[in-house]
Amino acid sequence: MSPAPESLLRIAIVDDEAPARNRLRDLLVDCATKVPLEVIGEAASGRQALELLQDQEADLVLLDIRMPEMDGVELAEHLLKLKQPPAVIFVTAYDEYAVKAFELNAIDYLLKPIRATRLAEALVKARAAAPLRAELLRGLSEAPRQHLSVTEGGKVYLVPVADVVYFKAELKYVTIRTAQREYLIEESLTALEREFAQRFVRIHRNCLVAREAITGFERLSGPDADAHWVVMLKGLPDKLAISRRQQHIVRELAR
Repeated sequence: MSPAPESLLRIAIVDDEAPARNRLRDLLVDCATKVPLEVIGEAASGRQALELLQDQEADLVLLDIRMPEMDGVELAEHLLKLKQPPAVIFVTAYDEYAVKAFELNAIDYLLKPIRATRLAEALVKARAAAPLRAELLRGLSEAPRQHLSVTEGGKVYLVPVADVVYFKAELKYVTIRTAQREYLIEESLTALEREFAQRFVRIHRNCLVAREAITGFERLSGPDADAHWVVMLKGLPDKLAISRRQQHIVRELAR
């Protein structure tokens, strides 16, 4: 009995430069004689890639690291929210990322210009590779994320960090509040504070507020409660309480 045919490796190409995508397509044609494969689509940005991969399942993404709006490392983290996260091979012309990628157990790393033999080796390795872990990807990134990914109704949506007014921890979830609506994510408020320290300030053990969203402070008091400070926010009626420990921000941020 002859062995069962090897299943096709479904591949997506993500690079903001069309010549680079074309080059990868040509190389994959050469590799197809050694590794059965199918290119399921291309994307020129992280946002396009996420949309593509929610409509077309891929086993592997060939992913450029340096892209505008959202780099490849951030996109790889968002891809982990998909029902079937693909394996990832990072592709870049900048070799300073190579050592970090290998140290953090990235699946593989291709340096431009890519050779067909090197790509074929990486494709064979990718068949048995597991998706990268979020903590490894964050360790690889040198900058905070530009977007947060939220899963709703089986789909993954991107929320620009620049649109977030505040984060509020509730039980095991964190509420993301924008001027338009709320979202829920399963992330640590402490980790969010560490990652976005330049943009957000802690006002309470369960709340981080965007510095640019603060329009002022108000001191409230009632017959049955001690006086306390609240934060007033741009574009929202919410007034968020400031804990005693964090009241120093009233002096530091008052305008």
